[in-house]
Amino acid sequence: MEEAELCFPQLLNMSCKKYKRPHSETMFIYIVLSSISVLTASLNLLLIISIYHFRQLHTPTNFLLLSLAVSDFLVGLLVMPFHIFLTEPCWYLGDLVCVLDYFLNFIIVCSSVVNMVLISVDRYVAICDPLHYHTRITPNRVQICVVLCWIYCVFYSFLVLYDNLKKPGRYNSCYGECVIYVVGAVGIVLVFIIPITSIIILYVRVFVVAVSQARAMRSHIAAVTLQRSVTVTVKKSEMKAARNLGVVVAVFLMCYCLYFCVNVSGSDHTIGSPTEVFSSFLIFLNSCLNPIIYAFLYPWFRKSVKLIVTLKILQPNSCMINVL
Repeated sequence: MEEAELCFPQLLNMSCKKYKRPHSETMFIYIVLSSISVLTASLNLLLIISIYHFRQLHTPTNFLLLSLAVSDFLVGLLVMPFHIFLTEPCWYLGDLVCVLDYFLNFIIVCSSVVNMVLISVDRYVAICDPLHYHTRITPNRVQICVVLCWIYCVFYSFLVLYDNLKKPGRYNSCYGECVIYVVGAVGIVLVFIIPITSIIILYVRVFVVAVSQARAMRSHIAAVTLQRSVTVTVKKSEMKAARNLGVVVAVFLMCYCLYFCVNVSGSDHTIGSPTEVFSSFLIFLNSCLNPIIYAFLYPWFRKSVKLIVTLKILQPNSCMINVL
């Protein structure tokens, strides 16, 4: 009986204990996680293809959405399948894979946060300084920022997991366990306090300016000339984009706050614990919800998906199709 309760019975006292789960519960977890994984990867792949293929969508804002979609796609393609193994009571993939799994998680989570900061900066300039938007926020500058974003995230992940990468499994108390130690203070400052504070401040400023502009439009609507009406239409479109992206940011904050509180608190984190599983599930949920939000808020995404599913993008010059 004692050997049956161990992850590695041949190791006796060095093995972790194995707590069995009902077969029905295990199958339910497998089916739910597998379904969410496939859905997340598929929806974000459609978004990636849409923005990459259609020339009309090659805008600075959409390039930032593309980078965010890549993060979400990697969650569905790589991170979630690994977490299917994590639903088992014991970790059988070795200490190195344990650390690499967390390393990949940290890169993806960090990239999502930094992309949200870049999206907030983009909307801030578009609403608060619209006359200089097209000169300050250019596609080339945005692409450089996206590349720097991913480099920064790799550096951050290496920094907070250095001890674990140097000697995998050093914090495990027994075989069959996956525990890492996170440099909490560094993580909280670099990927929680500074980015989240920046996002909140920028979006509060955006909506304050947007409300003031809306009031000014209503008070002067009777005296609007044809040229002013075009300007008003542009401002309305920018505010609509800010509102739509505000929904994405709000959902992101709700899903990620618990994850950061758990994973950068400066303590040991056991993969498979109830808190870790729930906080990770919120991350997965956010990656799956983002393209669904786009489908409801962006008509161009719905139109692009129809063209992709019907294989019309394989036709010559399909990249020039009007999707806006």
